[in-house]
Amino acid sequence: MGWGEAIVEGASRTVASLIDELSDLVLGQDPRRIEHIWQMLYRGNFYRGGPHLMSAISGLDQALWDIKGKALGAPVYELLGGRVRDHVRVYAHSRANGTETAVESATRLVAAGFDALKLGITVPFPVQPSPAMIDAELASLMVVREAVGREVDIAIDFHGRTSGDAAISLIRGLDEFAPLFIEEPVVPEDPGEMARVRRATGAVIATGERLFSRWDFRKTIEAGAVSIVQPDLCHAGGISEVRRIASYAEANSLQIAPHNPLGPISLAACIQIAAASPNFLIQEHPTLPDGSDLGHGILQEPFVVEGSRIAIPERSGLGVEVSEESLIERVYDGGWRTPQVRHSDGAVADW
Repeated sequence: MGWGEAIVEGASRTVASLIDELSDLVLGQDPRRIEHIWQMLYRGNFYRGGPHLMSAISGLDQALWDIKGKALGAPVYELLGGRVRDHVRVYAHSRANGTETAVESATRLVAAGFDALKLGITVPFPVQPSPAMIDAELASLMVVREAVGREVDIAIDFHGRTSGDAAISLIRGLDEFAPLFIEEPVVPEDPGEMARVRRATGAVIATGERLFSRWDFRKTIEAGAVSIVQPDLCHAGGISEVRRIASYAEANSLQIAPHNPLGPISLAACIQIAAASPNFLIQEHPTLPDGSDLGHGILQEPFVVEGSRIAIPERSGLGVEVSEESLIERVYDGGWRTPQVRHSDGAVADW
């Protein structure tokens, strides 16, 4: 049996339905023919790409790699050419609302051993903020930097909430902050505008969580919009497709930092890619306030983070064993929805 994580946050029932519809293409196939099955799942649909289909393919692809690795008695990274590193550096989520809680969250994570964090800008954030709003946002971010020191890397996620002009103003004020990268300064659907922000600021720009195939990434990379690509192994076609995306990024002198706000199977798949990719930079680790991952309790042997590092696993397949009893206990109806936020005038805001 192989494990895979297939979900679109806010549309998990849709993905479950798609997997059911795709099952007739998979059942009865030789699971070792991973590329053949991937091509069937993708090219066997006249309408291709997008978050829902690609997420369904992603989960199935992860499971196929897990099956093949277990059958051969080897970790997936051995089937990808072998590991190129001994551990994977991770960054934690500093979950907070407001300056005080941001400082508390960041200092707690650093005390737990993390030397890399990610913060988000205020939500909702005006598309075109006033100078006072920009000053307040910059001041709030600097308080966190001062609290944890310059030895800690901090990335900042704009979540595509601002206009290009607002993003430029914010980034120009962050020179002293020295962010590890700026994530989604504008919406990823507009790589030309993202490239303009990059040219105007010289910032290290990261994007990719809302790109779903090598073709999506090609457009963004060729536009000169990005320094670090962030494919999500649960959305961008699984291990097979992300391996291709990573190689294309390497050919363009770019690094990868796989996106992962999900559970431990997703993290396990990311670690396999990180282990075998020369241009890997850092891995997103979706932490709870105590520093544990979002799927804590699901794995028979949870990942151990020591000094912001996870050792490369040596077990076969994805390198994890799932506690099915714990998984069953956590089954829910899939009713989570993307938070709905509004600007002060009642207009819809980007989360």
